Amino acid sequence: MPVPNLEENGQEEQVASVVDQQSESENETAATVNEIVIIDPDTFELDLNHGRIDKLQNLEPLTCIERLYLRWNLITKIENLDTLVTLKELELYDNQITKIENLGALVNLEILDLSFNRIKEIEGLENLKKLQKLFLSSNKISHIQNLNYLENLNLLELGDNKIRDIENLDGLTSLQYLYLGKNKITKIKNLDGLVNLTCLSLQSNRITVIENLDNLKELTELYLSENGIMKIENLNEKTKLETLDLAQNKIKVIENIGHLSELTEFWMNNNEVSDWGCVENLSALKKLATVYLEKNPVAEDPMYRRKLKIIAPSLSQIDATLCR
Repeated sequence: MPVPNLEENGQEEQVASVVDQQSESENETAATVNEIVIIDPDTFELDLNHGRIDKLQNLEPLTCIERLYLRWNLITKIENLDTLVTLKELELYDNQITKIENLGALVNLEILDLSFNRIKEIEGLENLKKLQKLFLSSNKISHIQNLNYLENLNLLELGDNKIRDIENLDGLTSLQYLYLGKNKITKIKNLDGLVNLTCLSLQSNRITVIENLDNLKELTELYLSENGIMKIENLNEKTKLETLDLAQNKIKVIENIGHLSELTEFWMNNNEVSDWGCVENLSALKKLATVYLEKNPVAEDPMYRRKLKIIAPSLSQIDATLCR
């Protein structure tokens, strides 16, 4: 998920760049690694993406820096950031970092992106009390831990790791967006404390039962595609769900959805629905605008689109095609 833009501070942003360090030997054939060179110490934003930088250093002159971007580099260690106390956003996406460390001085940090690295453990974040968004997707993390002190965290991205259990989230009462797709989770649990959660994504896991969602009364988006779910059940009667994604599961019957009065998008493609009788349950969803039922047996009916439109007149899109 893209990182939202922070509000502009109204001051003209200064230009900073990376200056290549030229090889002293004409016979050297290996690619040259660049060094961070500060041109304007008063800059608020510094973009060092794609710089072939292998070490965080020479950043001390940045006394006003708020946004520092170091995506797609060769950095192996988080270090030499102690002077950047004004920093609000730090991106170290797609480097070679193995450990979260040396971030204690960044007490004003609001956004931290460490996706696509080699991190095995969530740690070293205890001083980041103002942190709002944490991106740790595509690492080697096996346990959710050491997050309960991030009381202002509203977005947590842990997709594509090695996580087996949803755990240790009790203190994250401000959390609104939780992404745990592409892990090894088998059971929905331990979410009761996330009373402000609006978006839950558990796509591409090993979940077989929809359960333990009763306390998530603010939930508007639920993504459970590519699991092993066989039945639609246990969706809170007081839910505010607007989007429900159950694509690529093993569901045979559309049921237990009539109470989802706010539902506008329903993804059920690549399942095993063959009975038009259960499809008629969609008629109770007066706000339903988009439905995906392709690659179900019912979609082979020559009158498929026409029947769906009769059942749910509010539909403006069936599968990937807009309704006339």
